[in-house]
Amino acid sequence: MAAATTGEIPAEEAPPPRAPCSFGRPWPEFNEGISYTDTFRCADAGATMTLIEFYSTTYKSSAPLPGWIKRIRNGQITVDGEVVTDPDMTLRQGSKLIYHRLPWQEPFAPHLLGVLYEDDDMIALNKPSGLQVLPKGLFQQRTVLAQLQMKDWKIPSSFCSKQKDVQSHPVPVHRLGRGTSGLLLCAKTKLAKARLAAYFAEGTTNAGKSRDETDMCKVRKISKFYRALVTGILENDEVMITQPIGLVHYPGVAEGLYAACSSGKPAMSKVSVLERLEHRNQTLVQVEIHSGRPHQIRIHLACIGHPLVDDPLYGIGGQPKFDELESSSTDDSFAYDGGYERPLQPVPGDCGYHLHAHWLVLCHPTTNELSLQMIKITAPLPQILQTREEQQDTAKQVGG
Repeated sequence: MAAATTGEIPAEEAPPPRAPCSFGRPWPEFNEGISYTDTFRCADAGATMTLIEFYSTTYKSSAPLPGWIKRIRNGQITVDGEVVTDPDMTLRQGSKLIYHRLPWQEPFAPHLLGVLYEDDDMIALNKPSGLQVLPKGLFQQRTVLAQLQMKDWKIPSSFCSKQKDVQSHPVPVHRLGRGTSGLLLCAKTKLAKARLAAYFAEGTTNAGKSRDETDMCKVRKISKFYRALVTGILENDEVMITQPIGLVHYPGVAEGLYAACSSGKPAMSKVSVLERLEHRNQTLVQVEIHSGRPHQIRIHLACIGHPLVDDPLYGIGGQPKFDELESSSTDDSFAYDGGYERPLQPVPGDCGYHLHAHWLVLCHPTTNELSLQMIKITAPLPQILQTREEQQDTAKQVGG
């Protein structure tokens, strides 16, 4: 296994987590819905706009015209605090508009989170595959953030005397894809959040420089290592990938899809072969990321011709598996509340691929900021991402 690129300072294993070692509340059947607020502004003082014109043009990716009409007539939109059911109502400059999305049953998601490490400043979680980190799209409640908000966090008495900038609940300081499992760092204090965010930002900034310009030999304050299962057999034991990543048009994803893109932002991944599985035409690899672009590992490995096994979205070249996709939604095919049905083609949040945030080394955001003593935190591997030797060791431990 490749060693951490953290300079000359050795990393110490993190102490065991505080009890309990896992937490999480089961999800209710339906979420609470969500509200979206807008203030109507018209650039042309003499022009007018109706309620349906505003929503069907401003948020046309959310619902087709008949869908927005249905939402308005269903009483889901208020204007200046009053429910409006007339789609042709003329809006006034400065009016406050609120669209109330009805509660819905979110797709299945696991709810238990393992605790890998915890102290007064941060907590490291073991996120299961299938659980989204932050609210987006269909997942507004079934997220890591929601579980962090629901848990009763005990604030140490020392915090009161020191007036430490403790938050009401920990918050994630980076993201993992919904289908990606493993180690997720969360900050308990504003200071820890700011410093950890700075650590990640520093790595992304350095990814845009040439290897001669970066201070690779100097200590990086955080280094992340993933384990992945890819298609095909990698020839070289190590590969450095610097393919830029940017947004491209993709039906069903309003803001666009991240993919390999020559005009995108710099990104850097170091891939190390752990085991070549010739009989399955697959390779088990470790990936160290020097930047944190969305879906970076999936895109980079696909870019070099070795997409993740069972990745539903990214194919060889780091592009969507289908070059020309037509939207599967039509004006007469929308959900019960008027929104588009889920696209039939793959979307970024789809699961199935094998990617795990395995371990990281970092400089503690408060206690070790000056000494730069590194600590290492590890998330247990799923069996499919273990080498044959690791599987044998696990079997021996289980067998006693």
